[in-house]
Amino acid sequence: MTYYAYRHMVSFEETNLVGNVYFANYVLWQGKCREQFIADHAPEVLDDLRSGLALATVRCSCDYFIELYAFDRVEIRMRLEAASQNRIGMNFEYWRLGEDGEALAARGYQQVACMRRQDGQMAPTPIPGPLREALRAYQADELSQSAM
Repeated sequence: MTYYAYRHMVSFEETNLVGNVYFANYVLWQGKCREQFIADHAPEVLDDLRSGLALATVRCSCDYFIELYAFDRVEIRMRLEAASQNRIGMNFEYWRLGEDGEALAARGYQQVACMRRQDGQMAPTPIPGPLREALRAYQADELSQSAM
């Protein structure tokens, strides 16, 4: 299965008093992964974002399996779960990378609604073509091309 990978090294500011990564940072990393994906594979969408397109996160979650600490290297792997009309669902896996191999630290999910600002209101808008095309390469095996 193909995935988009975003690599990150945990900093002290991302940890809590106990020394492990504060839970909310995993959701922050989902956003960073998603944004870097757009910059890498659908940069045309950046102009659209400047002219009224909004990618509104309407749902997100994260399940935690092992703790991460400062200076851990983490690879966040994003896959497309579903895309229809104006909604995009993405799965995220957080892998701690070490000399002894990889360990799954967490799994997350995020659903984004494509919206457009019009007359002070937000209205649903179709997934931009360049973003839809870029996501096709990272869809789950069981997701059919027709769903896109």
